Amino acid sequence: MSSFDGLWADLAAVGRHPGTGGYRRYAWNDADLTLREWFTGAATARGMDVERDRNGNLWAWWLPSGWSGDPVDAVVTGSHLDSVPDGGAFDGPLGVVSSFAAVDALRAEGVRPRRPLGVVAFVDEEGARFGVACTGSQLSTGALDPDRARGLRDADGRTLAEVLTGTGIDPAGLGRDETLASRVGLFVELHVEQGRALDRLGAPVAVASSIWPHGRWRLSFTGEANHAGATRLADRHDPMLPYAATVAAARERAAQHGAVATFGKVAVAPNGANAIASAVIATLDARAPSGAVLDALTADLFADAARHAAAEGTAVEIGSESLSPIVEFPDGPRDRIRAVLGPDLPVLPTAAGHDAGVLAPEVPTAMLFVRNPTGVSHSPHEHAERDDCLAGVDALTAVLRDGIAP
Repeated sequence: MSSFDGLWADLAAVGRHPGTGGYRRYAWNDADLTLREWFTGAATARGMDVERDRNGNLWAWWLPSGWSGDPVDAVVTGSHLDSVPDGGAFDGPLGVVSSFAAVDALRAEGVRPRRPLGVVAFVDEEGARFGVACTGSQLSTGALDPDRARGLRDADGRTLAEVLTGTGIDPAGLGRDETLASRVGLFVELHVEQGRALDRLGAPVAVASSIWPHGRWRLSFTGEANHAGATRLADRHDPMLPYAATVAAARERAAQHGAVATFGKVAVAPNGANAIASAVIATLDARAPSGAVLDALTADLFADAARHAAAEGTAVEIGSESLSPIVEFPDGPRDRIRAVLGPDLPVLPTAAGHDAGVLAPEVPTAMLFVRNPTGVSHSPHEHAERDDCLAGVDALTAVLRDGIAP
């Protein structure tokens, strides 16, 4: 059994729901805490120094012989360990497991690093619990305001500050990591592809060119609660109707703009089968090839929502939860990776957000993708073949070797 197989098997049951088969690894829940313990154990078993930064991200360091002081100009790899609700096994953990497997491969070759090598697990990349994606990396780069982060609430009403305090982390310490740019000379994130481009190309691995801009908005439709049987249709102010019309409009507008728009999260009040709703609160996720296209898409869609709400005698309020601009990964690291792995290595854009995209404005950054034969992601049916995962480990090992070997 390969190093990858053993590491992968360690995670198989953690946070897996017996009914759905999907994973519920949310930031700071029991499954996430178990995975954090696993990360520390895997790093310690490899003789790596482990640290938890001020934002809860975990770092493991393989330092050159005789190195003293903090890491500087390191080559860092890794990803995240949390999941979306009932997510798949590969999104995030594949990158962390592959990173440790690559360290094993380099050690087996007798590589002695000339510069520090790090493996990182960023906290709360998916935002499933507190509603903001890439919380750990956004805090570290200063993209997320610490006060806003501390006040984020989960579905039970608990703030992130309360949850962190319960795990022994001082929420007052959240904020920008001023050492990030000096410590990380290159960040390479390996991730399962969230799409089928590699399957169509017949290739197991690719390098990223860019990440589409994307954002999340909360649309709150408000009307009037009433009896589902006794209230005439003409007397209703039902917010479910403009919400439903806006969902349909999102699909149409996205197709018009060559983009994607999704309503995947919704809360209804009072949520009774025999009651007309008083409010529908829904989250829109929209992504596009450029910022201008994303702006045009959302402007059209928000106008649609206002029109549909007015037609039913209801109201709608729209608030931005997050907005990430387009990320163009720098040519230098990508060109070097293609020089190491071969000029035929495919170059692909992605519409999925990643910690690498958050770090890109601060440090040189690149991404590797591993083939997903079905293209399904954020689902229990997400999959990558073992041979492709091993090809990803080999590719990552070669890239890291090129960065740290004498």
